[in-house]
Amino acid sequence: MRHLLGLMLALAVSAALFFGAGLGIWRISTLGRSATGLSLSALGSVSNLVPLAALLGAGLLLGMALLVPRASPLGTGLPGLALLGWSGLAVMRGRHALTYVPMAGSHFAAGFAGLLTSGALALIGAAMIIPLFVPSRWRRAESEDDDYDDDDIDVPYELGLVP
Repeated sequence: MRHLLGLMLALAVSAALFFGAGLGIWRISTLGRSATGLSLSALGSVSNLVPLAALLGAGLLLGMALLVPRASPLGTGLPGLALLGWSGLAVMRGRHALTYVPMAGSHFAAGFAGLLTSGALALIGAAMIIPLFVPSRWRRAESEDDDYDDDDIDVPYELGLVP
């Protein structure tokens, strides 16, 4: 059941990276290329706060999925493997990898393609697969009371009353 929830978390993390990070990076790169340049006053306008909030939200979701020990490693591992594979395809056949970016022509796709061509998705993907290699993330969390059984304790022997 935990790993099934991890698969759903993988879909949520993938969507957050595509929509949130894609929109945020697109807006930042658009502001950087504008005539006024990237400034705090430009970032403070309401129309620019929504993409930045989406970018921060995607980062927060990714960070929580990576750090919560009870979360299945599939939640970040599967999207991480997909990002690494996609980045590898971009290295081998650059333009061919960009044809697989969904919703071509949208702001989300433009930002996501920018992340892909810059190599940032490879870095993010490498960080996302780390929980796959932590053995404790694959097992069910055991509480300390699971191993404790009152019937197994011989009180007089433990107190030293029996030779």
